[in-house]
Amino acid sequence: MPKTSARLLSLLSLLQARRDWPGPLLAERLGISPRTLRRDVDRLRELGYPVVAVKGPDGGYRLDAGTRMPPLLFDDEQAVALAVALRAAGATGAGIEDAAARALATVRQVMPARLRHRIDALDVTAVGPSAAGTRDEADGDVLMALGAAVRAHEELRFDHVPSGPPGTGGGPVPATRRVQPHHLVTRGGRWYLVAWDLDRDDWRVFRADRVTPRLPTGPRFAPRDVPGKDVAAFVTGRFRGSGHSAEWPCRGEVVLRRSAASVAPHVPDATVEELGPDRCRLTLGSWSWPALAAAVGAFDCDVEVVGPPALREAFAHLARRFADAARSTGNA
Repeated sequence: MPKTSARLLSLLSLLQARRDWPGPLLAERLGISPRTLRRDVDRLRELGYPVVAVKGPDGGYRLDAGTRMPPLLFDDEQAVALAVALRAAGATGAGIEDAAARALATVRQVMPARLRHRIDALDVTAVGPSAAGTRDEADGDVLMALGAAVRAHEELRFDHVPSGPPGTGGGPVPATRRVQPHHLVTRGGRWYLVAWDLDRDDWRVFRADRVTPRLPTGPRFAPRDVPGKDVAAFVTGRFRGSGHSAEWPCRGEVVLRRSAASVAPHVPDATVEELGPDRCRLTLGSWSWPALAAAVGAFDCDVEVVGPPALREAFAHLARRFADAARSTGNA
């Protein structure tokens, strides 16, 4: 029979996993007798956990909502998951960064040394608020391995699945990369590794869910600064196609025949100025002039281009392309 403390942790974990547990089933899952189960439930209640009895043919138990915060018990995986979530809290855009940092410090104090070592290796940079619908699950062990290599300044080899065309087997062909890992970043619901690519002699940003680290790690290296010395700005610039700057490479201004209230919710990264009941000035950016013109066209209203001339030319280019598409027969 497991020790009492281990049984209590397992019992608490099971009670948190589902609403109601029949007594006999719960005792069977724990490998204990119904009498021992009743004693363990009483111990949890003494610790402050509101475990209530559920009436029924077999009887059962439920972890109810309490009036005060009881002592919390986590297994190793739960503790690491909690720390990862608190590290990434800055990406939520909810203004809870300081509270998350204090919570992480509190949790860390009661962690055993083996877990503190893993958590301390995970230094995360949050870049912008999370975007809905762009979650890609990165393996927790992979994140820990990447974070440890970043903290130790050790070269890393990994297999990376590119986003290019598939290989002969039908899927993308993984490529082995040798890098000096510098930063672990979370952006828009995804995790990224910012690293100096040794074979390409340049900075690269890798999606963590496409990385499989190879161990052991390589020799230590002297860390260097990313261009601009601002990791968040560097990563944002890479995704916007503007190199090392966080600004969009193409930025223009138009007047739309729509109200500012109907436009603003759809362009959170733009400036919208109300000019009248059904007229507003919109200033926004994109990675190319045609993409910027297409984004404006999505509002399906009359548009007046204020500038620059490159945006006006992009509208003319798209007009010719769309006109050709409208005249096409659709035959291959």
